[in-house]
Parts: sequence; C-alpha cells; structure tokens
Amino acid sequence: MGRFQIPSTPPTINKTIRFPSDVVEEVEKAIQGKNCTFSAFVIAAVRMALEDVHEADASYPDQHP
Repeated sequence: MGRFQIPSTPPTINKTIRFPSDVVEEVEKAIQGKNCTFSAFVIAAVRMALEDVHEADASYPDQHP
C-alpha cells in the first residue's frame, strides 16, 4: 500500500456530502498552500480507503460475505 499524497486537482463531478466541522478544518489545514481542492483531497482519501478495503477483502475472504 502506498502513502497518501495530496493530489493536484483532477476533473471532478460535484456531489454534496456533510462533514463534521473538525474534519473540514483538518483537511483545510492539510491542503493550505498546496495545489489541491477539498474535493480532490477527499477523493484521494476515499480511493486510499477503498484500496485498503479491497486488500482486506483479498487477505481475509472468509470474513466477508
């Protein structure tokens, strides 16, 4: 598994999602001064999480229906 990297802004589709205020603040701090939008950061984080889920599913197939 690779390390999370703050991405450059890719083409995106707008979606509405609610985040806790503290999460928004932490993401905004992390991307401050970088060529990255909130959405791009969240997309990269979700992709990383999905990769982890897929790896876990492959490692422990009997634990997932």
